[in-house]
Amino acid sequence: MSSTLKIYILAINSFLVGTTQYIISGILDNVSKTFGITISTAGQFITIFSLVYGIFTPIFLALTARMDRRNLILYSLGLFVLSNILAFFSPGYGWFFVARIIMALGAGIVVVTSLTIAAKIAQKGKQGSAIATVMTGLTTSLVIGVPLGRVISDVFGWKYIFCGIALLGILEIIVMFFTIPKEDGDKPVPLLQQLAFLKRRKVALGLAITFFWLGGYSVAYTYISPYLLNISGVHENLLSGALLMFGIASLIGSKFGGYSTDRWGVTFTLAGGMALHILMLILLSLVTNTFIGVMVILVLWSFSAWTSGPTQQFHLAAIEPDSSSVLLGLNQSMMQLAIAAGAGVGGIAVKQGSLASVTWVGAIGVMIAIIATIMTSRSNSKKKLSNTA
Repeated sequence: MSSTLKIYILAINSFLVGTTQYIISGILDNVSKTFGITISTAGQFITIFSLVYGIFTPIFLALTARMDRRNLILYSLGLFVLSNILAFFSPGYGWFFVARIIMALGAGIVVVTSLTIAAKIAQKGKQGSAIATVMTGLTTSLVIGVPLGRVISDVFGWKYIFCGIALLGILEIIVMFFTIPKEDGDKPVPLLQQLAFLKRRKVALGLAITFFWLGGYSVAYTYISPYLLNISGVHENLLSGALLMFGIASLIGSKFGGYSTDRWGVTFTLAGGMALHILMLILLSLVTNTFIGVMVILVLWSFSAWTSGPTQQFHLAAIEPDSSSVLLGLNQSMMQLAIAAGAGVGGIAVKQGSLASVTWVGAIGVMIAIIATIMTSRSNSKKKLSNTA
């Protein structure tokens, strides 16, 4: 089997993990009804997943650094499958909460190990493309996984989504066992050594951009299904289609972000994309009960939000080229912590204020990310001037 096909097999892992993570946003109203809890409480299923993913993934990866990569991914995917089975059979809120914790523990190792294996088995000079292919699985989960999950939820019940993911996970384990070669682990980088990078101003600012950009996005996206139904006035029968268009726009935005970074640079792409991001969040709160108008804003929101994704990956890798893998790992954790924080803040906004307030709160987060971007740009400009002098 060619290395390219093996990399696509690894991309299926990130698709399964992405669907598991993002699907709650698409079925939040159904989950809250099943467990008899509020929308804001149901949103914490996203918070706990991202929090556990962001905190424990680097710890577990440091502890298992020397372990054979294929064995590690098979074991972690097995844990992921078991957690989805537990989610399917969970009788109440508490058991499902536990399932989400176990799910996140397995998911983080699955994604990062998939990226590591892809880079190792890729042809020389194509490691970057291999990593991008695996990451595409996460974006594809927004395009296919979330809207398809909404259909399954409406037809069969939302728990069957996790049953389907578990079955696909079992099939993936079997396929990887026979196709993915054994790969030695790497020399471990101590966790404290990784965290030491946070003391560097440019690294801290770079990660702050990720935190506030994605955190602001998550505040609103976590509650997207109840928001569209109750605030925007989208009919329930049209929600799956709206989520599909949202996912497609995110994929296009991600591709455009990479192109824009190469053509016009990091600062222009980040600041421009986030400015449009803020505008769309504000307009989403103002335009209601017109499906076409809401859809135009929704698509532009998703497009603008995800232009920042590849740009930030490139930006952080360029800050410390000799330690790019460490910074990209820290960025993965920061992304998950941002999603957790955004979902948590969004829950507070819904509980203390109203569902309509999440877009405004999200816009504030993205505005802070723009400020961090400008500060980073000015710092880089000053450094270039001093080096020239």
